Amino acid sequence: MLEHGFLVDFPEGAIEQTAHEAEPQLGHPQVVDLSDWKWSSIDNDESRDLDQIEFAKKETGGVRIYIGIADVDWFVPLQSPLDQAARHNTTSVYTGVQMFPMLPEKLSTDLSSLVEGEKRLSLIVEILIGGDGRVLESNIYSAIVRNHAQLTYEAASNWLERDTLSHQDSQKESAGTTNHPSQMTVAVLKKIEQSEELKEQLRLQDQAAQALRSRRHEAGALTLQTSELQPMVSLDGSVIELTIRQPNRAARLVEDFMISANQATAMVLDRQRIPSIRRVVEVPERWDRIVALAAQRGGRLPPDPDARSLEEFLVQQQQTDPDHFSDLSLSIIKLLGRGEYKVTSPSNPSPGHFGLAVQNYSHSTAPNRRYADLSMQRLLKAATRNDPCPYSIEDLESLARHCTEKEDEANKVERFVKKCAAAMALRSRIGEKFNGLVTGASEKGTWVRLKRPPVEGRLNGDVAGLEVGDHVHVRLVSTDPERGFIDFELVKRNA
Repeated sequence: MLEHGFLVDFPEGAIEQTAHEAEPQLGHPQVVDLSDWKWSSIDNDESRDLDQIEFAKKETGGVRIYIGIADVDWFVPLQSPLDQAARHNTTSVYTGVQMFPMLPEKLSTDLSSLVEGEKRLSLIVEILIGGDGRVLESNIYSAIVRNHAQLTYEAASNWLERDTLSHQDSQKESAGTTNHPSQMTVAVLKKIEQSEELKEQLRLQDQAAQALRSRRHEAGALTLQTSELQPMVSLDGSVIELTIRQPNRAARLVEDFMISANQATAMVLDRQRIPSIRRVVEVPERWDRIVALAAQRGGRLPPDPDARSLEEFLVQQQQTDPDHFSDLSLSIIKLLGRGEYKVTSPSNPSPGHFGLAVQNYSHSTAPNRRYADLSMQRLLKAATRNDPCPYSIEDLESLARHCTEKEDEANKVERFVKKCAAAMALRSRIGEKFNGLVTGASEKGTWVRLKRPPVEGRLNGDVAGLEVGDHVHVRLVSTDPERGFIDFELVKRNA
């Protein structure tokens, strides 16, 4: 963290400000009280920095969803010591071994977190979704909320899969059902089963999320299957296990609501002609390689980048070759390139987000964890209250560059720690052979990711001509856990 320019301890002024933070008075007449609604959150088992909760209502012709976002700005005024510390790091860093929060835990896991049972200030993104997944209305305002059920991805997905099967009168075991659920999953499942209102909320939210997703993919948003390496480490620092975290049905539900909220916030600021920071993934520079990968699999893509054509190819591949779809997804993700933050204004429109096939997209739903979202929250408050814009164009442009740079540095920290863990786990397997996928090929080197376990390392030997997406057979030759080095040599290029 220090080598990449991050603060690992909060400055004295931020600590002093945090010590004086307290619960806000919640009786303001201009803030609607929605705390009696059956709000719920869905997040990882270990998450305590809860930024987002959801509620849904059935209406004629559609579903109205409400996404409550923690009002972090109330506790972290612009230019305050806490704001300056958060702006320096710009993001929480999750290494899988230790978490470095952007804000002190008194805020991020308590006062400004939408934890179960507590009334909290929030910014509401209200969206009416038609039966075909179209967004018919959107609105943003402040409200008091209370999270009535803090759920987990595993438990909520488990219940949704079971509920779907029971409605279909199927006797098959659900793919989303955990054979040996954790104590946390069992407890959350019990919480869901004991509340008819909560069960109906999950059904309604899942229905709305699926409609949103279908509409988005029809427009060209890319269907990609991703997984995340999660090291499980003992107290003495020795790696116990390298696990894989994959998105499930509940994670996709939250993602669909998050994407819709991020689009809605961007459009609100556009309507008010207020400049803002957008999340951008521009047209991929390596489109020629994406075209070649598609051709290898019998697909045909146009010579110029086209998201809808790529999405049609991905859907076809997911159906005809599901066993290799995760490899194809990883290759496409690497070739699309990383996202970045850019400023948009009435005179300088955003280049859009290629992977989501949308023109206007922000980051606004995680203000406890990302500074770009906290800045967007201030802009949204100014827009809804007709207050002056809290940032100049120059401020926003500087902030967008800084957030992009620190996000890249945070990714390097996270990758390094996971590589150290993977190198430790693999040190007893030197000499073994593995199947892998080329994930990087440039003058700086060639990189390969193993199928199992899903770790990445440098590929040595005769690697000339290898490209991202090529399948290879490799031998593990060395590991260095302290430096996070994993080195392979090429055994064979697979067809």
